[in-house]
Amino acid sequence: MLLDFSKRALFSRALDLTGCGRALRASRAWEGVLILNYHRIGEPHRSLLDRNLWSASQDTFDYQVSLAAKNFDIIGLDDLEQALKEPRGRYVMFTFDDGYRDNYTQAYPVLKGHGVPCTFFLTTGFIDAAQVPWWDEIAWMVRTSPLSALDVNRWTSTPVPFEEPHRETAIRRLLNVYKGLPTETTSDYMEFLSQALKSGRCPKAISNELWMTWDMIREMRQGGMTFGGHTVTHPILANQSAAEQDWEISECKRRLVEEIGEPIYAFSFPVGGRSSYNAFTRASLQQHGFRLAFTYHGNYCRPGHSDLHAISRTAIETDITPTQFRAVVTLPQLFA
Repeated sequence: MLLDFSKRALFSRALDLTGCGRALRASRAWEGVLILNYHRIGEPHRSLLDRNLWSASQDTFDYQVSLAAKNFDIIGLDDLEQALKEPRGRYVMFTFDDGYRDNYTQAYPVLKGHGVPCTFFLTTGFIDAAQVPWWDEIAWMVRTSPLSALDVNRWTSTPVPFEEPHRETAIRRLLNVYKGLPTETTSDYMEFLSQALKSGRCPKAISNELWMTWDMIREMRQGGMTFGGHTVTHPILANQSAAEQDWEISECKRRLVEEIGEPIYAFSFPVGGRSSYNAFTRASLQQHGFRLAFTYHGNYCRPGHSDLHAISRTAIETDITPTQFRAVVTLPQLFA
């Protein structure tokens, strides 16, 4: 059972101060596969985009990879199915979602330097035709708005204040509205925000160096990294029709196979919570030969985990301190 936030903070510090954490990492305090999920690596502090997408600075990521590699068995995508069957063993796997360019410029050198494999789940449409994704554009519109608040409207039942210290909360709130919308209304919502916030739409030029290129991806593949699907346009699949989901999944796979030149059998759900995919999603994954599908709702995989279309991952985000990271890998049953 996971601890709540305040208890986790206290307990993680206690693990360090008492030396119990080091002892537990040297023992077998857990068995199974802990899959860590990242999005961006770097320094987000001046960005007008969604700063919550940065999981760590490059130095912090280097520390996290080094700690995991010294204490656990690091596995790659091709090892996962066997690792899940093992009755004993502590395995850690690294993954990234989306395909931001800093995965190549910041994360890949660290992974390569430690000889650690990683799987990158790619949103192929962003690589084929660079664009600012909806979560980054919403953040940009809030950060560049000249207003101090968004008045009550058809999308929000109460005002949304923007002035500090409320700006990050406002971004999260407007993102959550988007996540709950049927696909056919998301364009209307984005256009409404651009006008109501008086910010306009995010300039496309911002996207020019936002994503990896296929040449970068092929270089990383030659360097031992692996890749999987993350749809074409990053919709919330459960909000789509079965036909729309099928296209997102099949077209994503087609482009990956075409560009990388090898079979693709792993997928991660955009947003990744329990409500972000449904029975239609699973059926389409099965139809198109995706053996593995990864969530984003925390926890780790205990030995014998059998639902290969709902593989647990835990998020590593920018507010996770080194102390908290050590706690996650030391006792994932409490912290992951």
